Amino acid sequence: MKNGDYASPVREEGFAGLGDYAAIGEGRSVALIAPDGAIDWWCAPNLDSPPLFDRLLDPGIGGFFALTPVQPYRMQRRYREESNVLETCFTTEDGEVRLTESLNSTLAGRLPWSELARRVEGVRGSMTLKLHLRFGTVAETRSPWMGNTTQGNVFHIGDIMAMLRTSDDVKITHMDDEEVIAEVTTQQDSRSLVALLITQREPLAVPDLDAIDTRIETSHVAWQDWCNSLSYEGEYKVHVKRSALSLKFLWYSPTGALAAAATTSLPEGIGGEKNYDYRYAWVRDACLIIKSFVYLGALEDCKAAFSWLSQTILRHGVELRTCYTLEGDIVPPERYPSLRGYKDSQPVRVGNNARDQRQLSMYGDMLATAQLFIEAGHVLDLGTSRLLGQLANHCADRWRLKDSGIWELPDEQHYTHSKMACWLALDRAVAMAKARHIEPTWMDRWERERDRISEWVEQHCWSESKQAYLFYVGSDDRLDASLALVHHYGNAVNPARMRLTYEAIQRELGHGRAMLYRYSGVEQEESTFIACSFWLVEAWASMGDIDKARACMEEILETLCDQGNVEIFNEMFDVRTSEWRGNLPQGLSHLALICAAQAMTCHQHNQKTKGEA
Repeated sequence: MKNGDYASPVREEGFAGLGDYAAIGEGRSVALIAPDGAIDWWCAPNLDSPPLFDRLLDPGIGGFFALTPVQPYRMQRRYREESNVLETCFTTEDGEVRLTESLNSTLAGRLPWSELARRVEGVRGSMTLKLHLRFGTVAETRSPWMGNTTQGNVFHIGDIMAMLRTSDDVKITHMDDEEVIAEVTTQQDSRSLVALLITQREPLAVPDLDAIDTRIETSHVAWQDWCNSLSYEGEYKVHVKRSALSLKFLWYSPTGALAAAATTSLPEGIGGEKNYDYRYAWVRDACLIIKSFVYLGALEDCKAAFSWLSQTILRHGVELRTCYTLEGDIVPPERYPSLRGYKDSQPVRVGNNARDQRQLSMYGDMLATAQLFIEAGHVLDLGTSRLLGQLANHCADRWRLKDSGIWELPDEQHYTHSKMACWLALDRAVAMAKARHIEPTWMDRWERERDRISEWVEQHCWSESKQAYLFYVGSDDRLDASLALVHHYGNAVNPARMRLTYEAIQRELGHGRAMLYRYSGVEQEESTFIACSFWLVEAWASMGDIDKARACMEEILETLCDQGNVEIFNEMFDVRTSEWRGNLPQGLSHLALICAAQAMTCHQHNQKTKGEA
């Protein structure tokens, strides 16, 4: 074959496609790798640290760590089976190379430093790869500098210390304060190693190269061990396990918090203003991830995440914040670093102003999750039990208020989803009180308020002309796809109306297809919201319409999984251009797949049980 037959991945003005990134992680941080072998994003040592590599947001001044063939090449990559260790195959006219990448850990858990390992193996012929390392300056607020030590050169980037470790065959051609350039030439069966060691405000350990290399395999075994511990045996098992592994990227092991995504400021629409920082723990997202962990049988992760969430709420009070930092603190207000932004999408944000919003649906999220947590075999401590009662009382007092809704909109309204979620909160509180999991003192009050909410919703939120529940009271026939999350309300209160609503949502927000926009009128600003599409699958299955659920599920998977993506889902997908949008890996997208598959599995099990009876 000629060089012209090898079409190397192309960047557009320095930007790789948002759907082209693969992720590696170790329970503390996540690195994103483009198809050309460049790590364009890594917040180290923590998910919410300032980025060490940030070319994702600014190709001009952003940091990156690239290992790329110097000749034209083809690229294929995959995760190892039931693992988050990534393998990339580069093929040129003269040779083939396997690049294996891991953020290393041990069988006992994460390392006390960050260890990014990249193994280069010659498979066939010969190939030369260029190494190019440039540290980020956090929007020109840090100036990297290099110091010599007895262990080798150490780079200082603010309060970060970094050391590049390479095998002897990696030939460094340039090294200064800001960057390193090197080459490695492979032969058949050759094996080279490149590793980056990171620590923050602590001494830097310098392990042996063989130990680093071995830890790639140790990390792989640890990922497989976790994956094999899952009890899920239902439908779409391969996709479910891959989404489970993606959710593990967002599980912050030092505290048990669950980040919404690993990135900030990736646009929902190119050139638009909807570019948010998702490196925090949202109550909503955390509850839904815990729900998916219950379905997976991930006992330890479920317990750690629920404990972190309940303790964080206890610390800050029952007037719930929309989101918290991964350490359980208040999220900082937004600031806007001077970066270009992904394809000039402005502003770039650090922090999130949604922290100050009222979102009544969080009470439904928290209490419904608590019941699932109990059903999974956990026993509540007295403090958490009392907290749940306090949350139910607070919901009973506050449900009549307007709020910003699940979509964090600036206009406070009486959102239908929020009211139905409050109904769910009190319904679950009543169930837990009857089972003596929480104090039943106020149970009668919760029952009365629950029934008042349903009466209010049926009176104010239903549109006869639309034959659907509206987005919010007085919203002129607008629809909201998040109503798929509250199918429990529909099953208990008015199944006929809820089915009509779901039909209207699929007809209007999906244009008859399974990929849905979030709500009426948003189509010109953003792309289809992946979680909403899976939520509708879950809703159809839970309402007993399994044929509709299966048709939607198959269509979504065909749309999302035939794009050359390694099933690292972003927040959104543009069905018009087949391009991905928004932050990644997006917890909502992956947990929604798991919950949809579980709902279909439950329906099939229930049907089989009825048949046997």
